[in-house]
Amino acid sequence: MHRPTLARSLHRLGALTAAAFVVTVATAGPAAAHAEVEAKGARALDQNVALTFSAESESGSAGITKLEVILPEGITAGDITYKQGPDGWKLAPTSRGYTVSGPKLAVGEDAEYIVTVRQLPDAESLVFKTLQTYSDGKIDRWIQLDEEESGDGHGHGHPAPRLDLKPAAPGAKAVSPSPAEEPTASSEPTAQSPTPASSAKPAADSGEDDDGMPLAVPIGIGAAVLVIGCGAWWLKGRRAGGA
Repeated sequence: MHRPTLARSLHRLGALTAAAFVVTVATAGPAAAHAEVEAKGARALDQNVALTFSAESESGSAGITKLEVILPEGITAGDITYKQGPDGWKLAPTSRGYTVSGPKLAVGEDAEYIVTVRQLPDAESLVFKTLQTYSDGKIDRWIQLDEEESGDGHGHGHPAPRLDLKPAAPGAKAVSPSPAEEPTASSEPTAQSPTPASSAKPAADSGEDDDGMPLAVPIGIGAAVLVIGCGAWWLKGRRAGGA
């Protein structure tokens, strides 16, 4: 009696264990998906730093076609140089960062690419919010910050790629703006172009009196008065001589 009962108990325990294993595997799958950014040993204010981005595919029917990155404060699209990525993919700047896109990847294939940053800002960490677009129009939004992650407590959220930086090296300083952003010598004469016009104005004013009337008008009036006066004096003298 005891042996059959023990056998049945072990059989039931084995079935329950197998079921629990299946449930665990099934629920653990989504937690593996993520988007990341890596730069081994990166320090604040480091220059020409290679950043490796990876975004896992969450679609079972469509391939990834584009990744849009929103750059953190202190980095602009002009600081980014595309180094390598999927075949046919290219980088294009945007008003808030850049996109890397091209022919769709195979279904289930992750997107990975590398860019070089001219200089990292003086910060403890950098967050690169990423929008991941598929060939069917679906978008995965890897934009959640640590304090915003809700998920289910098991990593099922969509955290934004985050890069933690070491303190800046002793003596490290922020580089000066690129030459294209500085005023050029050729632009200086343009700023002074009104000068010739201002020198021409006094010359134009020299033909006018304080009331804006041309000087020729009062001169002409004076000459006419003088001629009339002389004519009257001559006529008066002639009449007196005739008398």
